[in-house]
Amino acid sequence: MRRIYGAEIEMDRIVASASAMNALMIAIQCLVGAGDSAVVIGPVWPNAENAIAAMGAEVRKVDLQVQPDGSWRLDLDRLVDACDATTRLIVVNSPSNPTGWMAGEDELRGVLEHARARGIWILADEVYARIVYGRRYAPSFVTLATADDPVVIVNSFSKSWSMTGWRLGWIIAPRELNVAIEKMTEFNISHPTTFAQWGGVAALDRGDDYVDALVRRYAEAAELVYQRLSEVPRVRLSRPRSAFYAFFGVDGVTDSFGYAVELIRRARVGLAPGVAFGAAGEGHLRLCFAASLPKLSQALDRLVPVLRG
Repeated sequence: MRRIYGAEIEMDRIVASASAMNALMIAIQCLVGAGDSAVVIGPVWPNAENAIAAMGAEVRKVDLQVQPDGSWRLDLDRLVDACDATTRLIVVNSPSNPTGWMAGEDELRGVLEHARARGIWILADEVYARIVYGRRYAPSFVTLATADDPVVIVNSFSKSWSMTGWRLGWIIAPRELNVAIEKMTEFNISHPTTFAQWGGVAALDRGDDYVDALVRRYAEAAELVYQRLSEVPRVRLSRPRSAFYAFFGVDGVTDSFGYAVELIRRARVGLAPGVAFGAAGEGHLRLCFAASLPKLSQALDRLVPVLRG
């Protein structure tokens, strides 16, 4: 047994992967193909939907709705309406890259109840589940789903333990599906690098203090970014609750890619254009605050005057 986010998970439900992206791809290979559809909650890091398209399945985006305060909300009815007889998969990234949206337990439970009733799989990307502010963990399908529910949970050592280059993650799935996942792991990579797996064991067994310190630093960075950007009248931003991104709207910006290029030229600060995460991200920019406070302060000193226009 392995305790994950307050739940005891049997070891035969866990498969090690070479990164979260490898885990997502393998799960998608097992679950969808030509003629299927998959519903993806956006705006979102685009690799999962591209993997779905690579398998010949149709991607249906259901975007979160931006609120007047700059926060994002899931419309569960729209998500349900996007599913039909061809739908095999719902992809949920919470906490979210880029929006920082963190689904509540009621929202996750609503998605799960719909998936159970319709026989649709959930693919949950929970790589930022430990990077949350004001609580220990983000709400997770780990504690809501039973061992037999149609839920695949993907996680990674990259974010919480700063092990990006190690390329190590894991999958939690029902035992029956893990038979296929283990085969696809063999066909794709054979297995994750052995020494990286031992690093993961050390992180899980002795890394909590490191994660706690990292989250405290990110919380300071989140507050710094929020305070500085919220001073700009044309910026729409809610206080980050999870992950390490400020995804903010800028009034008057209709070409986020072009504006990001302009910010590089005028402020010498690189931000990701919102449109990179889907059409719903247009007019927004993503600032990653996983950096030192001095570096962030310097970047904000350059960025804020340009944003003021």
